[in-house]
Amino acid sequence: MIPSWLVIGAVTFLIAFGSFFITPRDVKWFARLTRPRWLVFEPLIPLIWTVIFICGAASATIVWEKNPSSMMTWLFMGWYLLLEIITITYIPLMLRNRSLRVGEIIGWVGLILGVLLAISVLPISWLATVLLIPYLVWSPVGAYTTEELIQLNPEDA
Repeated sequence: MIPSWLVIGAVTFLIAFGSFFITPRDVKWFARLTRPRWLVFEPLIPLIWTVIFICGAASATIVWEKNPSSMMTWLFMGWYLLLEIITITYIPLMLRNRSLRVGEIIGWVGLILGVLLAISVLPISWLATVLLIPYLVWSPVGAYTTEELIQLNPEDA
């Protein structure tokens, strides 16, 4: 039997990999936007999200291992999956629509779902909840950054 961490990790990777289907034209639009001066950490964002997704996959694995294959556990796996899909859609949807507001909405929806997921898995495992904290800390940073981009580039909101 394949270990649960391997299945969850593979699903996480495949979904994250799906975000690379962005046309160069879309990237050029985003690259020309004026950035806030304090956004000096932008090159680290892919690494930050990689760590966050690894933590999320570890959290999901812990939840799965507590009660494998139960209906409730499958619902939690669906919730983790939904959260990752929403998070991953931030860039493609924002770029395809050329709308920073779309990105901001996706960011806040992801944060709300992340908070609800963290609260929901707390009775199952405090460690699973702790592993969601990087997402809960970084999501508002991303949403705030997008709001700042909107202020600096109102024509691209």
